[in-house]
Amino acid sequence: MKDIVDKISSYNLFNYLFPGVIYVGILNKATSIDLILENNFIGGFFYYFIGFVISRMGSLIIEPILKKWKIVKFSDYSDFVDASKEDDKINLFSEVNNTYRTLISLSLLLGLSVLYDKFIVPLYLASIWINSAISISLIVLFTFSYRKQTGFINKRIEKHKSK
Repeated sequence: MKDIVDKISSYNLFNYLFPGVIYVGILNKATSIDLILENNFIGGFFYYFIGFVISRMGSLIIEPILKKWKIVKFSDYSDFVDASKEDDKINLFSEVNNTYRTLISLSLLLGLSVLYDKFIVPLYLASIWINSAISISLIVLFTFSYRKQTGFINKRIEKHKSK
């Protein structure tokens, strides 16, 4: 277990585990939904996964919305890669930036979860439909995450090919 904890980067801690724990904790207090697990080992992985999903939602939903509304503007990825080699603070700022984006996603998801608990749960919708919707949503989310990550890899490869 100590080896696993030692290998968790600050990025993983603040963008995956932290929001997962916060989400489950607030959800438990604000709704009738209790996702807190008794087993801390399994719980750690579960909360990390929840935080990972929250982070991906931030990357695939929140970020494009903020770009479209011109709230944020990104530099060209190639320029980011070059500048990161010269100024190692850029990677730290990027990590903090992604944490803010994840916290926006966390806040939105908490709000939606509270609305779900207050308005959908009382309607007694069949849990098979809810579970199916969650499963399909995760498949779509991770498919687009995979596509986005592949794009970053391809951009870096193209940059190295052009040298």
